[in-house]
Order: sequence, then structure tokens, then C-alpha cells
Amino acid sequence: MNLNQRAWAAAQAIVDQPEQFQAIVSHSRCGVQILDLGVNATGGGEAGIKMAEVCLAGLGEVRFLPGQLPGVPLDVLVQTDQPVLACMGSQYAGWKVQQGDFFAMASGAMRACADKEPLITELGFAESAEVAVGVLETAQIPPDEVCADLAKQCSVEPQQLRLLVARTASRAGHVQIVARSVETALHKLHELHFDLRKIVRAEGTAPLPPLSANDVQGIGRTNDAILYGGQVTLWVDADEDEIAQIGPQIPSSSSSAYGTPFEKILRDAKFDFYQIDPMLFSPAQVTFIPVKTNKRQVFGETSPELLRESFGV
Repeated sequence: MNLNQRAWAAAQAIVDQPEQFQAIVSHSRCGVQILDLGVNATGGGEAGIKMAEVCLAGLGEVRFLPGQLPGVPLDVLVQTDQPVLACMGSQYAGWKVQQGDFFAMASGAMRACADKEPLITELGFAESAEVAVGVLETAQIPPDEVCADLAKQCSVEPQQLRLLVARTASRAGHVQIVARSVETALHKLHELHFDLRKIVRAEGTAPLPPLSANDVQGIGRTNDAILYGGQVTLWVDADEDEIAQIGPQIPSSSSSAYGTPFEKILRDAKFDFYQIDPMLFSPAQVTFIPVKTNKRQVFGETSPELLRESFGV
């Protein structure tokens, strides 16, 4: 199952109908195709959903649900029957792209082509492909030299690389980040050495915050949406004792940093993510359902008070 070919197909709708997604389609000088969904383009909720589905390499469904939190109209739902491949092989933002004044957090199927991360190697998801697709969380359109370098690292011709871009403080940017509830749960489980192959299906929801005034506020609110409002359900081929042992370690409340709005945590860490407890990055609540018994076990809970403080509602 080639992730990049699937992602390329998933992104084709934006190329074919940019006006539907309020997108701007352009090419860098070297030939890389750039799909702007929230840097200079207006983008929007539909653009964010498509961006999230491309991030999942077309292996998951993303949609809006009526919001559970008063004052927050929408939640973002993500569902996948290929959770490990979709979330760890493609969606996880494990690649920092930094060159000169340009910075982006990169996710998407191109990570499997570039094979730069230990995570891709550990899970055996490295692939070669004729095309590559990446998603960049950035406030800038990537300059030509960055585009050319990404194509080189992915071992494809520039004309065969497609980049979707949106800043954090855009509507599409908010949606594609909040659609990472399942991804954070899986990454936490991987860090705790749980065998991810035991996860057979996953779904998650998190509240969509109001559009932020700037990227720092956007980073804060979108992380809070998952840390204090994310609810993930995992169907697993594991016994109840194993679930009972690892379950309490998964929710964000297992971290000593829990209980503070993420923007404040980030500022206190002087914007150095490596100074923040990595165990914080997970959903507020995780439900495990063993496929053999269907006896669900629930760990953690949401924090409406912290969400209201963060979202200003």
C-alpha cells in the first residue's frame, strides 16, 4: 500500500477544484506543486478536512460533528481502520524543515519516502515512490530552494512533489491539527513500548477552537483541544490485564505538566518543545475496547474549564 500514491490521489480534488477549498494552486520555480490552504489563501473548514485526510494518506475519514462544549460549535472526528499506517506512517509531524528564515513542521506521506525519522524505520514504513506528498505547518510559502531540497530528500523529481501548506492560525490549520487526536494516543503508546500492531481500529474527537489571532495562540488552543478535550477510542487485540496496566499512562493527565493552558507551558519553556514533558502530548481521555471481549476500559477525562479558559468562551 503506497502511502504517497494514496495521498496524491486524496489531494487531487484540491488541484481540480481549488475554488471549492478556497485554495491557491501554484508551482515553485523548480516545479514543485504548492497547494496553499491557509498561508495567503483563505482556506476554510472544508480545506482543513481535506488537508487532514491527505495527512492520513487517504486512510481515514475526517468530518465535523456538533460540538459538545457550550460555545464551541464543532468537534473534529477522525476515524481509521488503518490507524498505525495512517497516523504514524503519514500523519505524525516528525520532520522539522528549517532552512534560512524558513521553518515548517512537516507531516504526511513524504516522510515515508525521505525515511529521515527513527519512527519510520522502527515501524518499517519506508517506501520508494514515483510521487511524494507533504503537509507543511508554516507561516510562509516554501521558497524554491526548500522545495528543491525536499524533492531531493524524497528521491523524486520536483514536478512529482506536492506540498499542502497552511499556517497554524488559519481555519484549515486549526482543523488539521485538531484532527490529530488519534495520532497523539498512538505516539504515546509507541513511546511506552506498546505493540501498535495490536490496534485494529481507532477514532477520536476534539473540539475545534475559535480562530486564533496569531500562530502562538493557535498552537496553544489546538494543543489544548486535544490535551483537555480529546477523546479517543481504540479497538485492540490485547487482553484486559495489559490494557489495565498501560491505560492509566496514556491520558495527558498522567503528565506533571497537565492542568495549565499549553500557550503558557510553551512560553514558560521559551518556545523550546524539548523542555516540555513529552508525556503531556496525548488526548484527555482514552477508551480501550478489546476485540475479544468488548469490555471497554476508560482512562482520563476532559476538562471543560481549561478548554473555556484557553478558547475564551
